[in-house]
Amino acid sequence: MYEYAIAWDWLTFAVRWLHVITGIAWIGSSFYFVALDLGLKQRPGLPVGAYGEEWQVHGGGFYHIQKYLVAPANMPEHLIWFKWESYVTWLSGFGMLALVYYAGADLYLIDPNVLDVSKPMAIAISLASLGFGWLAYDMICRSPFGNDNTRLMVLLYFILVAVAWGYTQLFTGRAAYLHLGAFTATIMSANVFFIIIPNQKKVVADLIAGRTPDPALGKQAKQRSTHNNYLTLPVLFLMLSNHYPLAFGTQYNWIIASLVFLMGVTIRHWFNTRHANKGSPTWTWLATVLLFIAIMWLSTVPKVLSEGGEARAATAAEAVVASPDFYKVRDTVLGRCSMCHAREPGWEGIIVPPKGVILESDGDIVAHAREIYLQAGRSHAMPPANVTGITEEERQLIASWYERTIKEGKVQ
Repeated sequence: MYEYAIAWDWLTFAVRWLHVITGIAWIGSSFYFVALDLGLKQRPGLPVGAYGEEWQVHGGGFYHIQKYLVAPANMPEHLIWFKWESYVTWLSGFGMLALVYYAGADLYLIDPNVLDVSKPMAIAISLASLGFGWLAYDMICRSPFGNDNTRLMVLLYFILVAVAWGYTQLFTGRAAYLHLGAFTATIMSANVFFIIIPNQKKVVADLIAGRTPDPALGKQAKQRSTHNNYLTLPVLFLMLSNHYPLAFGTQYNWIIASLVFLMGVTIRHWFNTRHANKGSPTWTWLATVLLFIAIMWLSTVPKVLSEGGEARAATAAEAVVASPDFYKVRDTVLGRCSMCHAREPGWEGIIVPPKGVILESDGDIVAHAREIYLQAGRSHAMPPANVTGITEEERQLIASWYERTIKEGKVQ
């Protein structure tokens, strides 16, 4: 039923909203504590075990914060654990992955021109890659190779470059970017779940039992927290990239993603250096701008967009074309939408079709029938600002056609 499409769209919106809210909370607390840690001041008279302190003012009040490298001599009665921000961000992000890319695998995940696999196989590859990514990363960090943080981070960068390329050989460009973000975010959240929080709990348990906590626990947690700090900005870019086909829909999309990870390092290096009162490395902003210019240039080399949607919809198109009002709907879509949603858009300022959606043939319209219905039939989201002048009668035509044909089982 068409009501299902509406309910499903609202469900994805709700989960996306939750994902954004918890992501803000996680990233905000992470950036705050990194800045706090780097800005701590040492002075005579600090309590035993205290490494440094910071005075801050916010919301009309003053805050006096002290950090202990291991733990205070006596445990406080109440501890606030910063963990659920991470967990719910990952869970809601995985929910989005399932709702959009797994449920809509034929449209969003699989590109037969890249890798022609079944939906279950594509989903299995997705899940396996996320799990394998964490296991491989954790093993490398725990190995002797991981004792040198600089050497470790260089290796991890090249691994991310390889993963970026690998995902473009498996999925659509949009899905490749989303998975690279999910791959990285899984490592970040797993760091919190499997390393940072458990190590902190071990320290608390040792203190309660009267034992001296192992300093290695804090060192390990610090290493993983540093990795999370430098990965945050690239993950945000990858999560937002599905709105920008110039990022994911071009020939060198995997190189663009690789450069974004370097931008994450240069930007965070400036902030981390400033917070540590070690100067202001302005060269990092020049490097960031140059990297971004390189990304812009790479995005101008077009990639042959997948025609898999039309191929997959060919059989269904034959039945839908014969349905009442289809030709009127097609004329509306071609007249109101295809100037942007074309392999070579005719609208000034648009280089590639928005979100990679092409609406030039009967097969294209069938493949994207649900999106056309939601964006232009049941809502006024498209065209933006109604720049092509679609009428209410045309919107109603799209809506009634979709609702009728979905009841007949011709489109989904």
